[in-house]
Amino acid sequence: MIVSHKHRFIFVAIPKTGTHSVRHALRGHMGEEDMEQARLFVEKSFPIPEIARMGHGHISFAEVRPFLGEEAFQSYFKFAFVRNPFDRFVSYCAFATSREGSFDRDPKRVMRHFLFTAPPMNHIIFRPQHLFVTDQGGSLQADMLGKVEEMQASYDAIAARIGVPTTALDHANRSRRGDYRDYYDQELIDGVAKIYARDLALFGYDY
Repeated sequence: MIVSHKHRFIFVAIPKTGTHSVRHALRGHMGEEDMEQARLFVEKSFPIPEIARMGHGHISFAEVRPFLGEEAFQSYFKFAFVRNPFDRFVSYCAFATSREGSFDRDPKRVMRHFLFTAPPMNHIIFRPQHLFVTDQGGSLQADMLGKVEEMQASYDAIAARIGVPTTALDHANRSRRGDYRDYYDQELIDGVAKIYARDLALFGYDY
C-alpha cells in the first residue's frame, strides 16, 4: 500500500496484479510525509504499529481506513489494479510451488490441490480481490480500478488523475507462462468460478 498526502491518493496493492511495477513508478513522486508498506524488493513499513505488524504490504481499504480519518479517506483518490481471477489463480499456483517446481511438472494436480483438497483461504495471495477494495457491507471503495490486462493504459489514466507524469511500467516479478486457458479443464473452471464468484461479477471478468 501507498498513502500519499502530497498527491492525496491511496493505492491498495492487491497481490499478483503487477503491484511492484506500479509501486516503482509511484515512488519517485512521493513526498516526505507519504507512507508505503512493502516486503518484496523493498522493505518499508507504515509508521502505524497496527499496520506495520501485519508484515506485508497488501493492506485493504477497510484495514487502513480507521487510521487515516474519515475526511482523508473520503477525499483521497483511491485506486487498485485487478486481474482476471482465472489468470491470477494460475499465477498463485506457480508462485506457491515455485521452490519445488511441482506446478511446472503437473499444473492441474497443483490447481486441484489448492481448489479442492486444501484451499489456503487465509493466505494473503489466495484471498479474493474484492476483499481488498470493498467495505464490510461489500460496497466498492475504490474510485478507479485499473486492469492488469491493460496495465499501461490504466496506469496512464491513474497518473493523470493524481497529477503525476506517467512512465513506462517495468515488468518486475513477471512470469513467462503462456495463456492461462491452457491450464484448465471444466472441473477447474468451475472450481475457480465458485471461489472467486464475487471477483468475477464485481470486476466484469469471465473465463
